[in-house]
Amino acid sequence: MKRKIIYSITLTCMLLVACSDDFTEITPTGALSDEALQNATGVDLKLTAAYSVLDGERINAQGEAVSRGGDNWWTDVVSDDAHRGSTDGDNTELFQIETFDWQTGNSWFLGRWSALYAGINRCNAVIELINQIPEGDFTQQLGEAQFLRGYYNFDLQKHYGNIPFISVENFSNQEFNQPNPGPIWVEIEADFLAAIENIGEETSVGRSNKWVAKAFLAKAYLYQEKWDQALPLFQDVIENGPYSLNAEYLDNFRLAGENASESMFAIQFASDSGQSYNGNGTGTLNFPGGGPLGTCCGFYQPTQDLVNAFQTDGSGLPLLDTFYQSDVASDYGINSSEEFVPHTGPLDPRLDYTVSRRGIDYNGFGPNPGKEWIRATFQDISGPYLPKKNVYQADEVDAQRGTGGWGSDWSGINYNIMRFADVLLMAAEAAVEKSSPDLALAMEYVNRVRNRAKNMTYVKDTESEADEPAANYQIEPYVSFPNQDFARKAVRFERRLEFGMEGHRLFDLRRWDVAQETLSAYIPREAEDINQADYGSKFKTYEDKHDLFPIPINAIDQSGGILDQNPGY
Repeated sequence: MKRKIIYSITLTCMLLVACSDDFTEITPTGALSDEALQNATGVDLKLTAAYSVLDGERINAQGEAVSRGGDNWWTDVVSDDAHRGSTDGDNTELFQIETFDWQTGNSWFLGRWSALYAGINRCNAVIELINQIPEGDFTQQLGEAQFLRGYYNFDLQKHYGNIPFISVENFSNQEFNQPNPGPIWVEIEADFLAAIENIGEETSVGRSNKWVAKAFLAKAYLYQEKWDQALPLFQDVIENGPYSLNAEYLDNFRLAGENASESMFAIQFASDSGQSYNGNGTGTLNFPGGGPLGTCCGFYQPTQDLVNAFQTDGSGLPLLDTFYQSDVASDYGINSSEEFVPHTGPLDPRLDYTVSRRGIDYNGFGPNPGKEWIRATFQDISGPYLPKKNVYQADEVDAQRGTGGWGSDWSGINYNIMRFADVLLMAAEAAVEKSSPDLALAMEYVNRVRNRAKNMTYVKDTESEADEPAANYQIEPYVSFPNQDFARKAVRFERRLEFGMEGHRLFDLRRWDVAQETLSAYIPREAEDINQADYGSKFKTYEDKHDLFPIPINAIDQSGGILDQNPGY
């Protein structure tokens, strides 16, 4: 027994001596030490990781999974562009968001918050790493990290208004619990300005450049109504940058047009025939139920109000003040086996690249048969329409993750966070609103967007042997902007037509300070349009507090009470 005790003590001492050296400092398999990352390869790996969270996906993510996506699709549900869709009991938290019944513990608010701060942490990790490397030129990579941090903070600012700024010093010292006394526009502008200084002009697929940074700085000025500062930056990008409108509007939403001349900054989705899961699984939650794809989930249905906005006046111009006074004919409440007479009035041709209507070809899968492709029942507040922009074309098999079942609701089509048309219309807005309005310039930029729509290929009638258009498409450029009020209406309306179902509408309404007015008028209109008398009763009153989403209660709790809640919640 004594010998056993001596043996045990000796063995223990040997182990202690061994552990006191470098035994436990061996890098785990699959991990890289800090020293191993302090080189060009390490910086590129961390920078790639910062870009990779643009789609909102990361390990150990918090909140509702499909609210994290960078296309912000679910914010359209808060606007007059989209319904939640699906069935009554499917994801009641999104229904609460649609109807302004906002709870601070709603997982949808936490999902996007969590994803964006994950992106900020990864940007700070890149900057911290570059600061630790004594030699080498990492100016470009530093600028890209600064741009991305500016972008992630900008998106947070749009959503939540009063947010904490996490600097690289906070990150290095793990001081993540910072206060949120108000907007952080100064920090956002500083990151974009630094990016402009550090990033080169050359374009690279999936990466930012000096032109993109200038456009986002101008957009940040626009959101703060700094019109005179925004317009010269937009003009620089328009006149000197490498971007232009695609000849075909559809190319912004199809595999064949990815990263073309109009795409400035995009989430690089990939979903190649079942080999990759890096597709868009958030804004693609309404593939035709029971249709050729037979997949999930019935959400994100365009409103009748949005469809009505695409009506034109017989001379090819939009009905700025009266679009809602008559409806585009819909098959709401009509079974697919019953006769339906399509709309014959003049329409903007962008409608049928944005919204799927009965009788019109659905991205090459054939004519939409109506009700049998809609998951929701007649009793749901969803309407008869489907979205189209996030769904691949029938012949683009490389954008599909498998066929049928739950697999194909992931799309490999890129999402354009910013495209050149956006810059044109933001520049037009700045030209209208600046201290000395330039209405001629504003009309020129708006008409560039409208002329592209006029001259593009229209959706065809699949049953016509003469290759005729699917509807009575009529669109023309403006001949004059007679005054500032008219110009303002025209520019704002054009944004809705050009970017419908792209996740911009709610943020536009908020920054124009018209969200409460617009949505309060929209709700009773939509109730009448979809023949749902009790539609409005499902909504709470839109209040000033709804101009910002609440700070997630989970984040406040995790901060130890350092974060303050937005007013009204």
